[in-house]
Amino acid sequence: MAPSDCRIPPLQPILYEDIVRRALMEDLGTAGDLTTDAIVSAAEECAASVIARSGGRVAGLEVAAFAFRCLSPQAEADILVPDGSDASPGDRLALIRGSARTLLSAERTALNFLGHLSGIATATRGIVAAVVQSKARVVCTRKTTPGLRALEKYAVRAGGGFNHRFGLDDAVLIKDNHRLVAGGVAEAVRRVRRYVGHMIKIEVEVDTLEELEEALALGVDAILLDNMPVDILTRGVRMAQGKAITEASGGITQATAAAVAATGVDLLSVGWITHSAPALDVSLDFAVSV
Repeated sequence: MAPSDCRIPPLQPILYEDIVRRALMEDLGTAGDLTTDAIVSAAEECAASVIARSGGRVAGLEVAAFAFRCLSPQAEADILVPDGSDASPGDRLALIRGSARTLLSAERTALNFLGHLSGIATATRGIVAAVVQSKARVVCTRKTTPGLRALEKYAVRAGGGFNHRFGLDDAVLIKDNHRLVAGGVAEAVRRVRRYVGHMIKIEVEVDTLEELEEALALGVDAILLDNMPVDILTRGVRMAQGKAITEASGGITQATAAAVAATGVDLLSVGWITHSAPALDVSLDFAVSV
C-alpha cells in the first residue's frame, strides 16, 4: 500500500465514545464552560472549519466529530479529508455546524484527539516510507498512553503501519525477565506451551545470537532481535530464515529504518511512534453566521 494513501475502516464508536466523554468531563468540570456560557447565547448557531496548520497524515476525525455531537446530538460534521489521507498546510479537513456553545466548549477536546492521533499517523507514515522498498512491516508496541491504546493503534494503521499485540492477553512474548525467572528460554517456553491454547503464538526476545540459536531450536513462532547492531542483526535474520518470523526492536528512527529493513527482517518494532510522536498542528476556524 502506498504511503500517500492508507484508507482504513473507521473505528467502532464503542471504542472511543466513553474516552471522549471522560475527556469532556475533565475539561468542563462541575460548572461547565464559564467563558462561553457567559458570552454566547444558547440560541447562537455557527459553523467552523477544521484546518491543518501543518502537513501530515490525518487520523481521528470521527473521534473529534463525536466530541461535538456528545455535547449536542444536533451538531453536524462533514468530513472532507478521510482518515488515512495526507493533508497539506491550510487544507480544510472537516466542516462542523451547530450550536456556538457546543463548538466552543468541545473545541479543545476535539483538537487534542485529532492532533495527537494525526501526529502518530504522520510519524508512522515517515517510517513506512523509509522502508517501502523492503518487505518489512512497521509495527507499534504496547508503549501507549493509558486508556488510549485502541485509538493510538488505529492511528498507526492510518499511517500505513501494523499493530503488534494489543495487550498481554492476545499473544506470548517471552522477555529477558521472564527467562530469568523461569531459569532459561527452554523452561519458559515449556511452561508457556503447557499453559496456553493452540491458537496463541509464541515469540521470544533474544539479545545474542547464542540465545537466538537456542530459541530457534525450540520451534517458537517469532523472534524479537533486541537492540542488535545491523551486522549482527543481518546474521540473526539469516539464521532464522524459514524457521521463525523475525522482529527488530530498539532505537529505530526514520533515519535508521532503511538500514534495519535491508537486513531482511520481517518486522520493525517502533515504540516512539505512539509514545513520543509530535502532535499535528490543527485548528478550528469559526464563521459566526450559518
